[in-house]
Amino acid sequence: MVQPIPAAKPIIGQEEREAVDRVMRSGMLAQGPEVAAFEQEFGAALVSGRACVATNSGTSGLHLGLLAAGVGPGDEVIVPSFTFAATANSVALTGATPVFVDIEPTYFCLSPAAVEAAITDKTKAIMPVHLFGHPANMTELGAIAAKHGLHLYEDAAQAHGATWNGAPVGTFGEFAMFSLYPTKNMTSGEGGMNSVANADLERRMRLFRNQGMLKQYENEVVGLNNRMTDLHAAIGRVQLTKVGGWTKQRQENATFLDANLQGVTIPTVAAEATHVYHQYTIRVTDDRDGFADALRTEHGVGCGVYYPIPNHRLPSFQRELDLPETEKAAAEVLSLPVHPSLSEEDLNRIVTAVATVAKAGA
Repeated sequence: MVQPIPAAKPIIGQEEREAVDRVMRSGMLAQGPEVAAFEQEFGAALVSGRACVATNSGTSGLHLGLLAAGVGPGDEVIVPSFTFAATANSVALTGATPVFVDIEPTYFCLSPAAVEAAITDKTKAIMPVHLFGHPANMTELGAIAAKHGLHLYEDAAQAHGATWNGAPVGTFGEFAMFSLYPTKNMTSGEGGMNSVANADLERRMRLFRNQGMLKQYENEVVGLNNRMTDLHAAIGRVQLTKVGGWTKQRQENATFLDANLQGVTIPTVAAEATHVYHQYTIRVTDDRDGFADALRTEHGVGCGVYYPIPNHRLPSFQRELDLPETEKAAAEVLSLPVHPSLSEEDLNRIVTAVATVAKAGA
């Protein structure tokens, strides 16, 4: 029997195991020196030396960033509807209102024109998502934010190492969140990392992360327990040394698929962008779900639909909105494996499977 090709695959090696054992032997398991070292190393490696604050999940990172930035009841934050629900959830958890707008059709990121059209006197911020590892148009979104006196935050959950005009994502907004979930381009087992633009925002984020205190029992604000453990940080520190090589392999795998896939619409990369291919996302215009099922069941090629239900139509939000590009993407997108553990044989199997299924459906 042919071994199925997984859609995503966390890569955990001996170095990660040894790092966890080192922490276990130290007796310091909660937020401690490993977390502090991980924050410094992440900032130096991926966000041009910006201060970083580690959290127990990417969602926590977004939530704490928004709280630290003063987002709350009565505020509106403009977000895409075509993304994972955590983006909008984090806004709603502050008491603010997520305002869903459409994406541009080529890169699946926020449409600057749609953002500008959605601005009201309640709008406090714009929060683009660098979806699938492709940066949003930070030039235009930054200009819109400056023009209207708005804050700019980044959901960089899927975009470790991506760049826009040569600058790393995570360096444009007042804060930016990177997810460290197991299937991301690097992981800490579970966790998140926020890059922060200024010392005041960093301090407030650290307060909210740890029950509102920087010194034990001196609680300055009502806070949460969103700390990262040293066990998770130790894994993340090892992964940080590998993510550059893994990203290069993802890009090489994507280049191979670009050159060889037939019968589907392959992803496009903006001239200003470096894509890190958290997902390699194609469009299938006719019966995407049937196409995906055939890849899985007939050819053993794992694939994923991210995301089949736009946020504005989820039961948790239920907004009646006209977002045509979002609806079209939700009906057509399909992500193929591109992770660095793929072999040449795997890549050729993916190409053959896609061509076969596309031909059968033609």
